[in-house]
Amino acid sequence: MRILKNDLKTNISIRTEKDYPKKGVEYIDILPLVINFKTYQEIINLFIDRVKDRKIDYVVSPEARGFLFGCPVATTMNIGFIPARKKGKLPPSTVIADFEYEKEYGKDILSLPKLVDKEEYKDKNFYIIDDIYATGHTLSALKKQIEDLGGNIVEIGVVINIKELNSDNIYSIIDVNEE
Repeated sequence: MRILKNDLKTNISIRTEKDYPKKGVEYIDILPLVINFKTYQEIINLFIDRVKDRKIDYVVSPEARGFLFGCPVATTMNIGFIPARKKGKLPPSTVIADFEYEKEYGKDILSLPKLVDKEEYKDKNFYIIDDIYATGHTLSALKKQIEDLGGNIVEIGVVINIKELNSDNIYSIIDVNEE
């Protein structure tokens, strides 16, 4: 893996594992970025600074590593956090929508939970945050589902964007190529 862009001032350590979870896939382990408090705090602050002057109602992140970044951003911004969970992890009565998408190594289904107090997604502003952006299928499917429910996507942000796998223009803190 080659780092093309790094907006962090702290030293970073990213581990990779070839042929995991499937042959031909290089797994990027972002946990060192979370374990190092200064790096983790800097990442959270960069996500917040990106949208500090915009109206955001909720941060949304897909399971599971996206939760590591989305939840502290929402908490610091004093707004709600919506976890997009894997299908079957939420009781059916709490789910507003299930959606299927292609991953680099198979298909998956995520569920969006209902909001509280009969609130709807319609006309709310959302900030989608995840750990890694590869082909973009997960976040594209999440964005489409929120828009189908009437919500507005204000920003999509990721910690690491694997640039050679997509040509999308999204906010990323670190850009890499697999090598």
